[in-house]
Amino acid sequence: MVIKGIKPIGMKERIVSDASKKYSKPITAVSVLIPVVVAILFTVRLPNVAPLDFLPPIYSSINALTALILVIAYVAIRQKKIKLHEKLMKTAIALSIVFLVMYVAYHMTSDPTPFGGEGVVKYIYYFILISHIILSIGIIPMVLITYVRAISKRFADHKKISVITFPIWLYIAITGVVVYLMISPYY
Repeated sequence: MVIKGIKPIGMKERIVSDASKKYSKPITAVSVLIPVVVAILFTVRLPNVAPLDFLPPIYSSINALTALILVIAYVAIRQKKIKLHEKLMKTAIALSIVFLVMYVAYHMTSDPTPFGGEGVVKYIYYFILISHIILSIGIIPMVLITYVRAISKRFADHKKISVITFPIWLYIAITGVVVYLMISPYY
């Protein structure tokens, strides 16, 4: 029976719906678990472990490299170099994971570094820092959904979300470097 104005679900729509259902719970779980675990780990200080003071310039460089790779991946897809784009995006995801592990390790072994700037610079720093942190939490499901749509070969849907995901992820990577450069004199 067909209800007027409602068309029955075709095979393609069922496949898309099945893929969405298959990944929706893991994406939700990962998107919630990562920020919660990171927040919990920030309260942990490892006793009798030397501070990993050498990590901030390394993970800041990883952010810079991630930003560069995102731009190159964007150019690659615009030039229809799909395999290159795919490899670059997987690299960007891997670098983001490495960054997060190093960032958490640093904060588990070191006390927070207060920003010493004053005046307008202080407000600029905190605006960049807060927007960076908030967006870095929100980008997790966006990257995962964008990635799942690509590996599910749902390229029209992938493109729809990637035009939002890309600039936010790029902003996060760039502001990570900016935050490091602004606070580095106070380490």
